[in-house]
Amino acid sequence: MATIAYLRVSTDQQDLESQRYHVLKYGHEHKIRIDEFIEVEMSSRKDASKRRINELLSRLARGDCLIISELSRLGRSTAEVINTVNVVIARGARFISVKQNLDIVGKNSITSKVMITMFSLFAELERDLISERTKQALAAKKQSGVKLGRPKGSLGKSKLDDKKDQIAELLKYKVSKSAIARICGASRGTLYSFLKTRDMRKAVAARVREDRKNLREIKRKEGMEMLGATAYRNVFESTEGDDFEGR
Repeated sequence: MATIAYLRVSTDQQDLESQRYHVLKYGHEHKIRIDEFIEVEMSSRKDASKRRINELLSRLARGDCLIISELSRLGRSTAEVINTVNVVIARGARFISVKQNLDIVGKNSITSKVMITMFSLFAELERDLISERTKQALAAKKQSGVKLGRPKGSLGKSKLDDKKDQIAELLKYKVSKSAIARICGASRGTLYSFLKTRDMRKAVAARVREDRKNLREIKRKEGMEMLGATAYRNVFESTEGDDFEGR
């Protein structure tokens, strides 16, 4: 059974030391030995894997203990914090938050069940409040004349946009669409939609015209070189028998 302390700050080293102090103080007062500190210097806006939350949860087993200085260290929203706490409890681990004076042991105790229910209600309340604020903001924009949604005729971003030149080149050489989809790592449906919305026929036609133009230019240069060589040879042959010394 291990006790892990999770500390997270954005950039302030002083705050990190403050969290460490409060966790150690709590451990000393309650006779809890901290086996390991996981320290993360990163904003809560980063995803859970970068904040090492996923790593932390995967390591917790029944009988282990997770201790933090305060609940906000676990996530960027109430829902995320509650979800993390629920996972800890579901794994049979003990959860301690020093600032909130929370100490939850296992998921089957009455205290744990009450806390989980409250957490769930708070999460649902936050989702409802966010939804309501979003609806109000959209309604206000609409009332003020702001057009919502994507502008008519605009194109959504496609995963194939960065491969447009490659696709045009493959189409020019008559490579099948199924093969192109495999080469680009996309489904045929995604490719067909891309070809339709990006009007790739024009792109391919432009490449063909460019190739023909380049070919004509190459032939013209080759013709000029051949003409020059012929003219030089004719001049050389016409003067080959002349006696320049007698002049």
